[in-house]
Amino acid sequence: MASRFTREIAAQAIRSLLANRVRSFLTMLGVIIGVSSVILLVALGEGAKRYIQQELSGLGSNLLLITPGKVETTGGPFPIGSVYPLTEEDATALARRCPAIIDVAPLVLGGSRIKFGNKGRDTTVIGTTESFPVIRNMQVDIGGFFSDEDVEARRRVCVIGRRVRNELFGGTNPLGEWVRIGETKFRVIGIMAPKGVSLGLDLDDLVFIPLRPAMDLFDVDRLFEIIAKARGEDAIEPARIQIRTLLMRRHNGHEDFTLTSQNAILASLLTILTTFTWILGGIAAISLLVGGVGIMNIMLVSVTERTLEIGLRKAVGARRADILKQFVVEAVAISLLGGLIGLMLGNGGALAIGLVLPALPVAVSLWSVALAFGFSVAVGVFFGVYPAYRASILNPIDALRFE
Repeated sequence: MASRFTREIAAQAIRSLLANRVRSFLTMLGVIIGVSSVILLVALGEGAKRYIQQELSGLGSNLLLITPGKVETTGGPFPIGSVYPLTEEDATALARRCPAIIDVAPLVLGGSRIKFGNKGRDTTVIGTTESFPVIRNMQVDIGGFFSDEDVEARRRVCVIGRRVRNELFGGTNPLGEWVRIGETKFRVIGIMAPKGVSLGLDLDDLVFIPLRPAMDLFDVDRLFEIIAKARGEDAIEPARIQIRTLLMRRHNGHEDFTLTSQNAILASLLTILTTFTWILGGIAAISLLVGGVGIMNIMLVSVTERTLEIGLRKAVGARRADILKQFVVEAVAISLLGGLIGLMLGNGGALAIGLVLPALPVAVSLWSVALAFGFSVAVGVFFGVYPAYRASILNPIDALRFE
């Protein structure tokens, strides 16, 4: 009997919505916009998080970055307050005396112009050792990378990125050709495999040269950075301790360097993106509250329009609870249907963005769908209770006299 009565109330709610289709749709609109906006904006935030994770993983794993100077005293590429700069000897000592480290790549970094014939372009030049492509998960497509012997002998050889090759050489083979980097000639011995843009850096627009010739080119005796690769994820913390202890011993007890793990960088970025995602979702959820106010307004109008109907139902035996339930169900039906439409639009919009802009990461998460849809139903219940209560307390005699 109860289930039959519930079905009758649901049927009555649907008939009421269909009787005023345009008004019902406009009432749902706030809920539709709110649900679809929450799903879309959260999908963009989640997609950005996955993109960051993939990009950092693609640049190597279990990495520790050592830069000169403490972050509190950073004032430029080489921070003020750095007592001892990082040197090639520091990198060698780390590789030899830190058991938790499997490999080390010292770096010298600078910008320079590279020329071949009458063609030239400005690019980023990285001076390093043969460990760098292994640590950074980069491969040589044609030719080979230089060796530690090339570093020791100060051989002027270089490996160029795909974009540099295309700009300077077009479709011809550059291997064995001499290019001018700054005022120094280097022989091309390899071309890197395409890597694309990662975190805003075009990895195909790079030139790699041996570490010592890079120091000569940029006239420096210190390193820009040392990248160390731990033997595994569980070896990151032991590697951190070993690096800190060794470098402090070499630097006369001064901790004049900053040691950062790739995992820490990732965690910081994900924290920022998670906060940003929640802010976006919260802003979108405001439209759901606006939609709820719209539902309350329309339901109050509906109560006024149906005062005579309410009086008749009470006169034939309907209880206050029955009237209350009827109007709450109508409010929930509006928010439920609006939530379903918003859910479809949000998922469809995310899919469309992914197809039209494949470079823009979009990832619809189950929790955002459940949260948005659940919140839309809760809004319907919350903003439908007051109009339903107003309807339930109407005096049947006054209601029957209403014109």
